[in-house]
Order: sequence, then C-alpha cells, then structure tokens
Amino acid sequence: MSTPASTHGNSLFERFTDLSPARDRLDDLVAPVAAAVRDWEGPVSAADVLYTETDPAVADTAAFVEHYGDDLLAASANCVIVAAKRGGETTFAACVVPSAARADVNGVVRRQLGARKVSFAPMDTAVGLTGMEYGGITPIGLPADWPLLVDASLLEWEQVLIGSGRRTGKLVVPGSAFAQLPGVVVLTGLAA
Repeated sequence: MSTPASTHGNSLFERFTDLSPARDRLDDLVAPVAAAVRDWEGPVSAADVLYTETDPAVADTAAFVEHYGDDLLAASANCVIVAAKRGGETTFAACVVPSAARADVNGVVRRQLGARKVSFAPMDTAVGLTGMEYGGITPIGLPADWPLLVDASLLEWEQVLIGSGRRTGKLVVPGSAFAQLPGVVVLTGLAA
C-alpha cells in the first residue's frame, strides 16, 4: 500500500498551530521518547521530528481523524506491539503500518520473527514494557533490542503522523526517519 508522498506534505499539518520541534518539547514527552529525541542521530535531523498537542479523548485513530480531518488517515501510521511465541519463550516486537491498513501479524510478522504464534501484546504489557501510554505508542523510544518492523511504503512518505508516547500529542516525522531507528527491519507487504 503506497501513497504518493505529495499528499503528506507539511500543509496537511498546518491545522496543528503549535507544531514545533520535539527536541524543544521534551517535557511533553514520556521519558523513553524524550531520551530518543534528545539522543537523535542519523541523516534525518532531530529538528525534523515535530510535536503537537492533541485532544487525548480522540487519540485513537478513528476518533482522531473524525475530529481533526478524514484526510489525516492517509498521512498517519500506527505502531502496535506484538508478542511472538516459540517454544516456551515470548519475545516482543513493534510493527508500524499506515493507519488505513493493518499489520499482517499471522503471515509476514510471524515469518519474520520465526514464531509459532504472534498476537497483539496485552495493553498492560505493552504499556509496562514501553513506558508509553496505550493509544500513543510510537516507534521512537522503544526498547533498542526489539525488532521494529516497518512497512516499506512509509519510507516513501514525506511526512508521517504517529503517536508521541502519550495520548495528549502526536509526532510528525519524515518517512525516511523510520530507517534510522534502532532495530528497524523494513518489510514490503507488512501492511495488509
């Protein structure tokens, strides 16, 4: 699922009047996300990672786009935490896909992780392991030893709206930034 990058430009995000560099808003971020932004390295500059406050009552994707504009669905990505089981062991990973799609957990994810069974991590587990709020989990600031599975189409997007680690805000990042995150594995067909 690929969307033209031109639909993901900054003009789409002009409705967020307080959009500013996340490095200037570290107090608005949860600890692991703030640390990742503070220590940001790579070809995409930290100045290009933007933060905006949003209404926490509409943090979930469907409510968010209904409140802020249906056009944002095509510019948003979701990050979900999965639990992969093989033998007696459970390992965790994150999947990032366009919000209009779902992660192919039983196919692409299961094969990539070499697991017998993959399921979405329970809410308490996801929150406890990431240090982020449910409904705001973001790929920025996840445990560095986790696989971060990213749908290849997102790297082509000029800007992507993602969670900020809290329900009270969102991040806007260049799609190419996903390629420089710890543990990243870019996969074609992750989004189903």
